[in-house]
Amino acid sequence: MKRWLARGNRSGIGMRALCLTALLASLSVSNVYSEMYVGGQVGTTFFGDHQKLTRVDMTDLGGPPGSFLSPHGSMSGRNLASSPVWGGKIGYYFPRVSWFGVELEASYTTPHIEQGPTRVSILPGTVVAGGTVPGGDDVQIFPGDHFRVITIAPFNLMFRYNKMRFQPYVGVGPAIFLSRIKTTEVGFEGTQSSTTVGVNVKVGGEYFFTKHLSGYGEMRYNHTRFEFDATESGSFGFKATYNPVIFSFGVSYHF
Repeated sequence: MKRWLARGNRSGIGMRALCLTALLASLSVSNVYSEMYVGGQVGTTFFGDHQKLTRVDMTDLGGPPGSFLSPHGSMSGRNLASSPVWGGKIGYYFPRVSWFGVELEASYTTPHIEQGPTRVSILPGTVVAGGTVPGGDDVQIFPGDHFRVITIAPFNLMFRYNKMRFQPYVGVGPAIFLSRIKTTEVGFEGTQSSTTVGVNVKVGGEYFFTKHLSGYGEMRYNHTRFEFDATESGSFGFKATYNPVIFSFGVSYHF
């Protein structure tokens, strides 16, 4: 009986060791994985304070030239609708320093400006077109506008832990933001555009299903300050900070 129990105990230990070895083998990954990759992604912008145009400064009132505000007026933040985000990326990790790489990333989203009450503040003595305007605070109902943002991050610096199938990573780099606002309100129709430079920061994790195919999820933070010129149809010019938080997931192919 004791001999049988001993054999059973050794068998149990051997089975546990085999399972542990299989688990470690499933998590570990060779460092010689191909380093160039392309990927597609889909995601969404988050709700909350990051889903606004903030620090909004009115720069001019639109209409004829010479209507610049000095000093600038200010407005309360304008709410943005949650929006799908579509994008893709291409990157390369260096063989000699396989934890470090570079990545080009681009995305498209339409977080339209929502209709709602907006507080407008103009200081007493503000100069407009050679004259002055009375100051004060006023709450107005601003209409919603169509809003589009294309983000191109041409040079993300990428850092990853690549000793397992699951590989956490972080990335940071400059970004170019191409935005457009289209106003459809009758009498104020027009389009305003702004192209600015900002920052793209992200953190995520990637899991290798095979040597060449992986899936990933990431959270991204963007920051820039747009500047929209006024239109002759009467749409006012303004500056605003854009800093969304975006969650996305996708699939990559590694060459």
